[in-house]
Amino acid sequence: MTNQSSGSLTADRRAEFARSYAGAGDFDAAADIMAQALELAPEHLPFLSLMGEWLDKAGRAADAADTWAQMLRLDADDRFGAQLRLASLGLTETPDTPPVAYVESLFDDFAPRFETSLVERLDYHAPQLLTEAIAGALGTGRMSVRHAIDLGCGTGLMGEHLRKSASFLEGIDLSAGMLKRARSKRIYDRLDKGDVADMAFAETDPGRADLAVAADVYIYLGDLAPAFALAARLLEANGLFAFTVEAHDGPEDFMVRPSLRYAHSQAYVSRALVAAGFEVATLDRVFLRMDGAKRIEGHLVVARKAAPITVLPDAAMADRTETVRDDEYALRSRRKLT
Repeated sequence: MTNQSSGSLTADRRAEFARSYAGAGDFDAAADIMAQALELAPEHLPFLSLMGEWLDKAGRAADAADTWAQMLRLDADDRFGAQLRLASLGLTETPDTPPVAYVESLFDDFAPRFETSLVERLDYHAPQLLTEAIAGALGTGRMSVRHAIDLGCGTGLMGEHLRKSASFLEGIDLSAGMLKRARSKRIYDRLDKGDVADMAFAETDPGRADLAVAADVYIYLGDLAPAFALAARLLEANGLFAFTVEAHDGPEDFMVRPSLRYAHSQAYVSRALVAAGFEVATLDRVFLRMDGAKRIEGHLVVARKAAPITVLPDAAMADRTETVRDDEYALRSRRKLT
């Protein structure tokens, strides 16, 4: 987090000294110096978070785990994602969802440098890929929709593409900091603060959209069922649902990476979509972005909400059966006459 002052000038100076060692790649020394700062501010969560990270990078996983366990005892809301870090080491069960406070504080802090980091440093181009895939699924060569919902809209990187083609553009995000940046662009007709798996967004006007998009949003969710259920509820029949997730090739449905982002298997994504009432139109393996020197691959998906199947009541089925029988009898009678 940006504001990491402990209230102790001496502790803060030692923490800055530790950061200089971490910046030079000496994570062992950085962790040891941060331990000195923590002697003066023993329950300061930002210092503990950095020390746990540096201990892990120094190969001291057990010490890192002890630090993160201490953080969980101090902070029930888990604003620094200690539970996710423990899960990334295989020391706890992978949670279905990250702590809401962690995601919200992460992106509130990240908002001022979000676009610079993604576009200029990480070669991020998921919005362009999604735009092209949606146009392909529409079969028109270009994207033109009535009402689009940008799920997890962030600062509006995906919204800039959607605005060109949507008559009405709606955005939802958990971070007030991100929404402030998105609002300043004046590209959305409506912006709301909240969770992209919260069914409350569909209670007042279900089926209002013909397109829902989530660009690199579900990398902060493990269990996709609630998010997919919301997307299905927001969409009209035959509406399109497009999104990206990081790709996981292991046997698990999903897992937490050291980056604290979730990765999902292709089989799980397909299964969860069908369970939510979608038909998969496109499911491609794509390059999403860089993570340091590592290329991150993911799944780019475009799905269509299946039209509801009309089930006839028993009485109507009985009448229909009798009609079929009458038609068959008439047909046999005509054949005898000829």
